[in-house]
Amino acid sequence: MTVERIDSTTRVPAQQSGAIITSSRGRWLHHWDAEDTGQWESVGRTIARRNLAWSIACEFLGFVIWQLWSIVVVFLPGAGFTFSSGELFWLISIPSLVGATLRIPYTFMVARFGGRNWTIISALLLLIPAVGLAICVSNPDTPFGAMLAVAALAGLGGGNFASSMANITYFFPAREKGWALGLNAAGGNLGAAVAQFTVPLAVMILAAGNLGLAAAGLMWIPLILIASWGAWKYMDNLSSAKSDVAGSLASLREPHLWILALLYIGTFGSFIGFSAVFPKLIMDTFGAGVGIPVGPAIISLAFLGALIGSLARPYGGKLADRWGGARITMVCFGILSLTALAQLLTLPLGSFPLFLGLFLVLFAAAGAGNGSTYRMIPMVFALRASSEETSDGGKMSAARKGSAALGIISAIGAYGGFVVPQVLNASRIATGGYQGAFLGFVATYLILMGVTWLVYLRPSSATALSRI
Repeated sequence: MTVERIDSTTRVPAQQSGAIITSSRGRWLHHWDAEDTGQWESVGRTIARRNLAWSIACEFLGFVIWQLWSIVVVFLPGAGFTFSSGELFWLISIPSLVGATLRIPYTFMVARFGGRNWTIISALLLLIPAVGLAICVSNPDTPFGAMLAVAALAGLGGGNFASSMANITYFFPAREKGWALGLNAAGGNLGAAVAQFTVPLAVMILAAGNLGLAAAGLMWIPLILIASWGAWKYMDNLSSAKSDVAGSLASLREPHLWILALLYIGTFGSFIGFSAVFPKLIMDTFGAGVGIPVGPAIISLAFLGALIGSLARPYGGKLADRWGGARITMVCFGILSLTALAQLLTLPLGSFPLFLGLFLVLFAAAGAGNGSTYRMIPMVFALRASSEETSDGGKMSAARKGSAALGIISAIGAYGGFVVPQVLNASRIATGGYQGAFLGFVATYLILMGVTWLVYLRPSSATALSRI
């Protein structure tokens, strides 16, 4: 394959067939069309995969920062902090609240600044909560208000997801979006698992056996700088990426946006909410001695939940590509409801293996449901547009509205990360246990299972979209 000179700083491989991609300074690519088979087979796939790899790296660190407080709160009492259980739940849940809210403006940043450019900016912003955490946890006299404010800044990591997913959806053709978006999301989701495994090691072992909580934030700074450099060096901006206010307003008028957002609260909201609260749930229910002993440290098995959920996500997207997102999503809600019911019935037994096993099934179902539900979003908008318009302008409108919907729905779904810990906290305050919360989860999953069938699978439904 030859190389075509575009300007004094940029080279793009010459294509054998399909529309020619041109490039301008700042790594802006023009005439990108992932649906053009010739362009995709000649150079598109290579470019898309390179951008996906660095998008995953940056989003991974976003999730790490987003979930840091879920691990740190477990160490606070031993480090001399005297916060109540309710205050600890707030430190766990406030990053999700802020991260969910930030996902809405982050969705528009790709079109405003370019996917590459915004990835660099959003990655560098992660330095603020990382350094802030290190400062706050170094002093047991830090007031709760200051701790809560710094925990809220961790929400910057949650915002990264929306811009990253909106950006990557432009790089891949429809036939490969499910797998690509699933990999992008799973790579990010893995950040929660890695953080929950490595932070206790850094705190307990690297700090010579002392509770050096500052390491929980400082250890990520070099990786953030490397990922930012990689995005600057290897990622691209697409001039065709358009996600403006008009497109978002149009998507807000689409009833399916709100239905899909509701489903995403049940899948992604469950994943991120339970990931954040799982270390504290284990601590409250079984004490601090449950886990893997590594020298002076006890590594909580909570990281397995986020790990299983993250690995299941791309397979949920892949199953959705083959069998339809609606079918896979409905099955996942069925598994979630059965698992939550089993957890409700077996909590009084006090069996940690059973408790852990059921939660891992729950995480797997939530992770797969994340992938299948997210796969439904661009397909729903594309099919809705094709039923109303047949011109090329209609197709572009569908892509733009679909991209905006990805960010909006991911934002709404992320509020589940705030709701889940708060529901568990309310149940603990009211009854002294978590059974009441799990009863509510069972009812919610059954309702969402019914909604999925009613809207997208019931043959007689006027809004059924059987191909998604």
